[in-house]
Amino acid sequence: MLGFLKRRRHKAIRSRPFPAEWRAIVARAVHLYPLLDEDDRRELEGDVQVFLEEKTFEGGGGLVITDEIRVTIAAQACLLVLHRDTEIYPDLDTVVVYPGAYAANVIRRDGPVVIEGREERLGESWSRGLVVLGWDQVSHDVRASGTGHNVVLHEFAHQLDAEDGDVDGAPPLPSGARYRNWAAVLGAEYAELEAKLDAGRPTDIDPYAATNPGEFFAVVTEAFFERPLALRARHPALYDELAAFYRLDPATLVSGARGATTARGIKAPS
Repeated sequence: MLGFLKRRRHKAIRSRPFPAEWRAIVARAVHLYPLLDEDDRRELEGDVQVFLEEKTFEGGGGLVITDEIRVTIAAQACLLVLHRDTEIYPDLDTVVVYPGAYAANVIRRDGPVVIEGREERLGESWSRGLVVLGWDQVSHDVRASGTGHNVVLHEFAHQLDAEDGDVDGAPPLPSGARYRNWAAVLGAEYAELEAKLDAGRPTDIDPYAATNPGEFFAVVTEAFFERPLALRARHPALYDELAAFYRLDPATLVSGARGATTARGIKAPS
């Protein structure tokens, strides 16, 4: 929960007029934005204002940071925390954006042997205050909405996962019962994905999700927002867990069902 002084500060930030040019960027960046009701659109815009006020953006590789870059990333990141009466990514200080893929130092172990090298990456999330993104991939994901891939959603899902200190595929949840249900549902889905891959069978979930439980959560978060109808149809229990966690029902929004607004009415498992 937010403290009194921070709540008052956030209220002042949210009271500022939201620039029309920012609203156009949000509408391009978040394909669910026009499907949200008016209250939710204003809430998302307010979250974006707070995010941009509190987080620092830095350009890597000579990239000049523009409002297009800042607002696009902030809008997608804030979609994940819509309807939360908490700080917005409290552990995050800085977003570094490169023009495209960038080289990162990596360390791997092969038994007792430690192997150091360089690896090209499109994005990464650090548990200590940093997210790194390649702008070419971010902008591609905006243009190619519906592919099931979104690097901003992926890396900021890792940020949520890390809020309890561990990137283990289980973000902070409100009760022990919720943790047990989460572990049962996501654990079963993870095991099924591994079994399909081991057997050489096709899977509708990106195989990268089988890397570890943390990557599984980030990958299915991408699918939840980018291909919600397919995820709900093929993995209903997984979809319901994510809908309860994110407090949003994008499949209903996309399908245009009668009364489609948000998942405020979804009862999370107790």
